[in-house]
Amino acid sequence: MAKQDVGGIEIDYEFFGSADAPLVILTPGGRYPRDTPGLPQLAAELVKGGYRVLSWDRPTCGASDISFAGSSESALHADTLVGLTSALGLERFALVGGSAGSRISLMAAARVPARVTRMFIWWISGGAISLAQLASYYCGDTAMLAVRSGMEGVANSPAFADQIARNPGNRARLLQWDVDDFITRMQQWAEAYAYSKTSPVPGISADQFARMTMPVIVLRSGRSDISHTREASEQTAALLPNAQLVEPPWPDQEWNNCQRIPNEPGRGRFERWPLLAPMILAFLDGR
Repeated sequence: MAKQDVGGIEIDYEFFGSADAPLVILTPGGRYPRDTPGLPQLAAELVKGGYRVLSWDRPTCGASDISFAGSSESALHADTLVGLTSALGLERFALVGGSAGSRISLMAAARVPARVTRMFIWWISGGAISLAQLASYYCGDTAMLAVRSGMEGVANSPAFADQIARNPGNRARLLQWDVDDFITRMQQWAEAYAYSKTSPVPGISADQFARMTMPVIVLRSGRSDISHTREASEQTAALLPNAQLVEPPWPDQEWNNCQRIPNEPGRGRFERWPLLAPMILAFLDGR
């Protein structure tokens, strides 16, 4: 485990595998930390397959610093990922991620397409209901806390309890915000999730999709998945010049079943992600 300053934000990260192996960057979804069950196990399988894995906590996730810089949370995360790779001297890498991790991988690849060798993504958040839920959960709920209880209430909320426990300085980073400024920022970030018929992924234009010419695998979302609609996965694959749309190794109700996983030690919403390892490795190997 290590920390790297990226634009004034301390980012927690860890490498797995041999330093001379081809690099894969693994990005989880939600605001979950990189040690969420399923992520270390997937990293271990990729290492067994001959790859080096960079696992990282995005801003406001895990042990990294809380930050509300940037035009949107997704843009901040994508810019931070690009900055982290530059700070660590990583010139070429593959990107692997699910849910928010797929969006961040796409946005990062659009920024530095020449540096991304391949990309494997799944659970792409999309559709009017899904994006409205993201705006409400990540921005609206927090803004309402600030209105009712000030930044002290935000700092004391369950939404940031894990980040503060892992990185105690995060409490001060929350409390330094003026309430009105914070609400304005949450309004701005919520706008970034606005549904558009011209792009399945907020923050990525048609021109940006076109410049991502690296090989990509997009897993088709389940018909029952309102959070990551099938249409979003199909439209994303269609917009990428060199993408394959592939069926996942799990049933249609996978995402809905994952939300029922109990919150107990060793369990987590991503615990079945290691099932993807054979597909990811075959793709990375060019098989």
